[in-house]
Amino acid sequence: MAGNASIRIVRLRALIDHPRTGDGERAAAQRMLDRILSSSRLPHASGDRTYGARHHRVGRHSNLPRIAEMIREDIALARVAFAPATHRGQPAVSDPIADAPAGISYTVSTPHDSEVVIALENVPQEWGWVSEYGIETTSAALRALVDALADLMNGYNRDGLDIGTRFFGRIRVRGETLAW
Repeated sequence: MAGNASIRIVRLRALIDHPRTGDGERAAAQRMLDRILSSSRLPHASGDRTYGARHHRVGRHSNLPRIAEMIREDIALARVAFAPATHRGQPAVSDPIADAPAGISYTVSTPHDSEVVIALENVPQEWGWVSEYGIETTSAALRALVDALADLMNGYNRDGLDIGTRFFGRIRVRGETLAW
């Protein structure tokens, strides 16, 4: 796992430093790099307040549409920048967002004043659900994808007694909320 993070860090730094990288892609790569570098650290806490790992990237006065835009950019970057590179003789390392089927579409919206919703569409039946004894449940792969998206989204959030939650996040698949 450590080798995989090192490779990702090198790739992201190369993308950030490349002169032909667009501003939006550079910013998304920087956020992903910050996420990797801070993943071993606990969320920043100040008194009873807790801040997500990417809270500082948007600024404390950013509105929800800007946060949704940054989440969209992070998802898009994770889908293309982290294609698994497995070397012969080494175990395969997976990234739930990069490993998800290419046909899945992600929509990040802010339907209410304090809510961010990530909706997944076109999730293949055979990939996203398993049927056991006639009961359909989400597959381990879909659950891992939902958890990774929730971590990404919650990185922009904050909470505390005196400041309250910045936004409430949900991840929906087929009209059902799988994470909130």
